Amino acid sequence: MDISAQFQQFYDDAKRNKWFRVFTIFCRVALAASFIPSGIVKIMGERFTALPNNHPLGHYFDALHATGYYYNFIGVSQLVIALLLLIPRTALLGALAYLPVIINICVLTYATRFEGTRIITIMLLANVYLLFWDYKRLRAIVWTERLPKEPLGSKFPLVFLGFIVLAIAAVIISNQFLYEIRPGNSVAECQNQSAGNKNPKGCKIFCDCIYRDGKPLDTCLKIYEKAKVRGKQ
Repeated sequence: MDISAQFQQFYDDAKRNKWFRVFTIFCRVALAASFIPSGIVKIMGERFTALPNNHPLGHYFDALHATGYYYNFIGVSQLVIALLLLIPRTALLGALAYLPVIINICVLTYATRFEGTRIITIMLLANVYLLFWDYKRLRAIVWTERLPKEPLGSKFPLVFLGFIVLAIAAVIISNQFLYEIRPGNSVAECQNQSAGNKNPKGCKIFCDCIYRDGKPLDTCLKIYEKAKVRGKQ
């Protein structure tokens, strides 16, 4: 019996074994439970860790916390993944979504020499186990049968091209008017907004707040709004 056949036999036996099933449920619940508290903290906008700012990982989380609703979005994503893991029908989708997140966290903890690397590595291994548990379903996705080749049409998709052009134009135009002020990618780019800004003095204050004082974006936006109010008085 070759290695492939032996693996298939072991897999089939494991799928029929109640203790393997119990362990699989435990892994799903444990991985979901690991994401629920951290997801709630992010949704509430609270700081994720008590690590000081001079710690590499603490510095990273402070920067992440300053990203505003992106921080909340990560929390929502973690709760969704946890929910997917807890529902048997969507457990595979949850394990697939969990994988890139936990790999990113694992590499981050090793790169910053965090003490939690052991538990994070175990979580990664548990996630890999869940993917192996649904090996047959994954194989059906990855190793699909070759579809018969069909003749290619030569008609140019003019209507579809029109939708693509409109979508690109909508994104560019809407983003132009989405924010009243942006930090830009440099001091000069930030200050160049003052020419078309209704509050050029406030624009300078905002840019100095970002680049000279190094304050978070939310803080600088509040300072800009106050400067705008004072300018109208």
